[in-house]
Amino acid sequence: MQHAPDQHEQSFAPGPRADGVLPAQHLEKAMASGIIDAGRYTIPPGNVQPASLDLRLGERAMRLRCSFLPGDDAVADKLAYYALDELDLRGRGAVLETGRPYLVELKERLDLPSHMHGKANPKSSTGRVDVFTRVITDGGRRFDEVAAGYQGGLYLEIVPLSFPVRVREDLTLNQLRLAIGRPRLTDDEIHQAHAAQPLLREEGATVPGPALIVADGLFLGLDLRGDADGRVGYCARDSAPLLDLGSTEPVEPDLFWEPVRREEGDRVVLSPRRFYLLMSRQAVCVPPGLAAEMTAYDPTSGELRTHYAGFFDPGFGFDPAGQHHGSRAALEVRAHDVPFMIEDGQPVCKLTFERMLEEPVALYGAGIGSSYQGQRETLSKWFRGAHRPVGGVAPR
Repeated sequence: MQHAPDQHEQSFAPGPRADGVLPAQHLEKAMASGIIDAGRYTIPPGNVQPASLDLRLGERAMRLRCSFLPGDDAVADKLAYYALDELDLRGRGAVLETGRPYLVELKERLDLPSHMHGKANPKSSTGRVDVFTRVITDGGRRFDEVAAGYQGGLYLEIVPLSFPVRVREDLTLNQLRLAIGRPRLTDDEIHQAHAAQPLLREEGATVPGPALIVADGLFLGLDLRGDADGRVGYCARDSAPLLDLGSTEPVEPDLFWEPVRREEGDRVVLSPRRFYLLMSRQAVCVPPGLAAEMTAYDPTSGELRTHYAGFFDPGFGFDPAGQHHGSRAALEVRAHDVPFMIEDGQPVCKLTFERMLEEPVALYGAGIGSSYQGQRETLSKWFRGAHRPVGGVAPR
């Protein structure tokens, strides 16, 4: 629901810009003023990222017979029609089966001023194990979007697609960013930003401005050259065992993933409906004054869907000391109804960029225990040997 202007709009000073994404210091301010609240729960300081907030699962999950949007109604009212069973997420948690939608009320609630709106994304680790998530709000007509002035709870739809997973209370599977106005950069502004601070690098060099492929966002290409054995990524195995998303002990990946190797000519044929993890050819650098989102591939360009998770905090691939330049992006790929050929360098996804209200006090990277800075592997943090963060800091 939406509400009239209140004390939040009078007490919350957004920053020096007229529009932009709230950085960590302003998210903390929003928490202190009640714009973000968790009732009887305390929001852990470590859940505040440079430009986003990790959202926590509540105490119970509802098994649904189908997905839905509430429209003019409250989510709780719709559950009377769509809920089949209730699962307790306290303690050891509960197992979520593949192909079945579940709904969990998140612990965080919002009381947004009329000039502030929100957008949610799955966390990168969530997307990399093919767990599909999206946020629903009371009265919501679109997934993952929180209307300006929204006042109420947040609900997370969870659909494991490749592996059965165990989840529990307080697990963070998605993240929320708040923004004022229209922070998204135009294509001309993307070119200007790249000229000021390179956004893409390839083979250790800045991609020349004329070589950028820009059309309502900045396109990235696939890396299908692979390693010495020709491995370019992974494909999810059928009938894999249970994956415990609340465990801090990484597991061996072989039961869950099989390697994908290139064919002659640096190409791969994707099998329909199977889930692949691949890497971008270009390395991405998100400077402190920007955030970025990976958007799904345009289906008119082929029978392909890429990247379910997609938010890049300021500082992804950025090193203030200049010792590290860019991090390649992990691409979550699924062909739809027919086998689909992909080739090395083929543009398959794009980045949209948003300006920050101001630079965050801490950037994404080893200093805050970020999992995927300088990544060389596509597998998520739950698998042994999956990532080697720059600086040797243990990932979150």
